[in-house]
Amino acid sequence: MILIHTPSPKEVAAYLPLFRAALPQQTFIALDEMRDPAAVQYVITWGPPPALFAGLPRLEAVFALGAGVDKLLARDDLPPQLPIYRLLDGGMAQQMVEYVRVGVLGYQRHMDIYRRQQAAGVWKMLAPRLPSEVRVGVLGLGEIGRAVAQALAADGYAVSGWSRTPRQVPAVDCLFGDEGLDELLARSDVLACVLPSTPETQGLLNASRLAALPAGAMLINAGRGDLLDELALLYQLDNGHLRCAQLDVFASEPLPADSRLWQHPAVTITPHIAAITLRQQAVTQIAANLERLAAGQEGLGLVLRARGY
Repeated sequence: MILIHTPSPKEVAAYLPLFRAALPQQTFIALDEMRDPAAVQYVITWGPPPALFAGLPRLEAVFALGAGVDKLLARDDLPPQLPIYRLLDGGMAQQMVEYVRVGVLGYQRHMDIYRRQQAAGVWKMLAPRLPSEVRVGVLGLGEIGRAVAQALAADGYAVSGWSRTPRQVPAVDCLFGDEGLDELLARSDVLACVLPSTPETQGLLNASRLAALPAGAMLINAGRGDLLDELALLYQLDNGHLRCAQLDVFASEPLPADSRLWQHPAVTITPHIAAITLRQQAVTQIAANLERLAAGQEGLGLVLRARGY
C-alpha cells in the first residue's frame, strides 16, 4: 500500500488518479483512507504532518514530491537508515532555466534600471550590451543547475559554474571548493543560486561573499532562502555595490509583511515559483522508481543524508 499526502487535499485528489493509472497493480490511498498503518509500504509526500512516519511500522521508503529534502531530513520521526528519494527533475529544470534566463536577460537589457527610471519619470537610453559581455556564475551544478548553466551558455553568455566537488559541464567553466567559489564570485556579473539547503550551504551567501561580487552585479536566488543573509544583501543594495536582486526563496516564507525587501526598488520578488513540480512528470518518475524497487533494482534519486541531498 502506498500513501500519498500533501497539505492540500485538492493536490492529493489530483495525484491519486494519476498514480493509480500509472501503476494499476498498486494500491494508492490518501491519509484519511488509511485503516491499517502497518500495511503502508511507501509514502509519497510533500509537507507531511508531524509524527506521520513514526506511526508506519513497515515503511520501506519515502518519495519526496520535489527536489529539496531539507525539511524531511530535519524531522525526528524518520529512521536514519530509511531511504528517501527526491525528484531529479519532475519538469522543474526547464522552469528554472526560464526563471534564471528572465533575470539574466533583464540585467543584460537594463530592465531593472528602466523600471526605476519609469518610477522617477526619467527618459534615458542606456548603451546596449551583448550576451557575451555578461559573465554569469551558477551556484550548484546538479541536474537543475547543469540545465541552467548549459542553457545560458547556449544563449551566448560567459558562464561559470560552481559545485562542492569537481564537475564537468560542456561549454561551462566549472569550479569547485572554497578557492573555486572565491574565483566564481569575483567574475560573476550575475550570480544565480540554485543550490539546495544543506549544512554546508546554509549561510553561504554571507556579507563577505556578497561584497566579493563585482560592483554593479545582480543576485538571483532560486535555491533556498537560508543560503542568503538578507540583511547583508540589503546593505549591498543600499550602498549601490549590487545593482539588483531577483529573489524567489526566503529565510521565512511567506516573506513577512514588514520585510524591507518588499519595497526595495532594486528587488524583484516572486513567491517560490521558480520551479514547481509538474504532476505528470513527477508521477512518471516516481512510478518508474517504484517499479525499479519492485524488480530489486536500485532506485534513482536516493538522498545521501551526509550531503543533505
